[in-house]
Amino acid sequence: MLQIPFSDATIEPGTVISWSLHTKRAASIPFTSASFNQDKHHSSSEATRSTSDGIASSITVTFEITGELDTKALEAALLLLVRRHEVLRCEFQRLAGDLNCAALAPDSITLEAEEVGHFHSGDDLHTHLDKTFKSIDTLSWPLFLMGAVVRENGATVYLCFDHIVCDGLSMPVVVNELQTSYAALSADRTPELPAAASYLTFGDDQRRRYAALRPDDGRLRYWKDFIRGNGGFFPKFPFDLGVPEGHLYPLVNRALPLLDPHRTDALAAGARASGGSVFTAVLAAAATAQHRFGGPGVYRGLLPISERTDEGRGEHGGVDAGAAGAAVGGAPNPWQHSVGWFVNTMPIEFRVGEGGADHATTIARARTAYGELQRHTDIPFVRAWELLAPETFTLHHWPFPVNFFSYIDFRRTPGGLQHPRWQPKLHVWAARGNGISHWFHRTATGLHVNMLHVDTPRAHEIGDALHEELVRVLREIAGERDSTPVPIPRPSRARPAVRS
Repeated sequence: MLQIPFSDATIEPGTVISWSLHTKRAASIPFTSASFNQDKHHSSSEATRSTSDGIASSITVTFEITGELDTKALEAALLLLVRRHEVLRCEFQRLAGDLNCAALAPDSITLEAEEVGHFHSGDDLHTHLDKTFKSIDTLSWPLFLMGAVVRENGATVYLCFDHIVCDGLSMPVVVNELQTSYAALSADRTPELPAAASYLTFGDDQRRRYAALRPDDGRLRYWKDFIRGNGGFFPKFPFDLGVPEGHLYPLVNRALPLLDPHRTDALAAGARASGGSVFTAVLAAAATAQHRFGGPGVYRGLLPISERTDEGRGEHGGVDAGAAGAAVGGAPNPWQHSVGWFVNTMPIEFRVGEGGADHATTIARARTAYGELQRHTDIPFVRAWELLAPETFTLHHWPFPVNFFSYIDFRRTPGGLQHPRWQPKLHVWAARGNGISHWFHRTATGLHVNMLHVDTPRAHEIGDALHEELVRVLREIAGERDSTPVPIPRPSRARPAVRS
């Protein structure tokens, strides 16, 4: 699964069919508490609805079905997806200040197909889909849309979700489930799908467990230690992006290659020789690239951590595995095949290897720091923010550009071995922001990064320069020793400010 901006997607023209959700009855499941992530996202959408700083965001997935499309089988597979995952049938309501949700009964949901029209040009099709995807509204039901571009010998299926109902790791789950169901239904067989636990249960349990948490709770020690070293709750991106405080900008969405499959395998071997993995090697390389460019000797950043375990905590392997593999101890993982926002966000800090070339040392420090992080993933990020930085919690976005690092190995997600055949693409979109984010991911085609950053000249300069330095560091870890340095374009103005 490749994560790219939708502007980079190539979808062959054809006839667009969309399916809309309808319900025959009112909600039949009692209201439960939404997760902390959902509550913060929903309240931010409410607060910015009438402003120019709307924080709309969505996650879209596309994939290919080869051969003549069995439209009825696809429709049945889509309906089964919605009926299996409660979060896709949710309606949200604010009760006594807290966000609550109720799922419509599975058998109350029906789908209605509409032939939107035939598109003869790729440009016209792209314009239509782009507009459609950006119509998702956090405050309106349903919270996702689905359809297909049908051609004589195949189809491109698409689903676009508001972030409130899913995360990035839900997308491989969706693709695997739909492909499995479609294959069975088109052959007149009953789909055999793994159990999928409910995200509503997860979110309600999370709220109950941590609603009474107080700032003096000992479980916040990891966060407090980080805050003392960092000088605040959020780790600043160490370079000036030309963004005045308090301002949001339109975002540039770019996908860039890092290493081809051969070099990625060499990186994995180099990481193992240093006692690490591809994840810790990429994290160490990102820290080293920043340091070489004038950044601090201590890397501080935020990492999204998978919560897809039976305890609802960041799993062993978490970001590194990029999947919800087996739970600790080998027991079946009830969340592995679930759709929802199973993401915590945690701080991490470690020193960069002195001298700029000691990659083994930096990888070891990144591995140790991540191991310590995993022992403290039980506290939800939004709750920690509310308790430890209340002066900024009322904001509807992070207060300034934050050092953000994400890594997923999509080969290890459900159905990952079939991705070369299914050709799934993940498209993350956000309307506005104030910083820069990097989503690193590994696929059968190598190592890649999707980068979203503010559309300022400084952000373009810094992003390009750090990317070139990062590629060079990754190749060094992979064992390449090119004596000719990769040219790095330096900004014509003064070197950007850094945080020590």
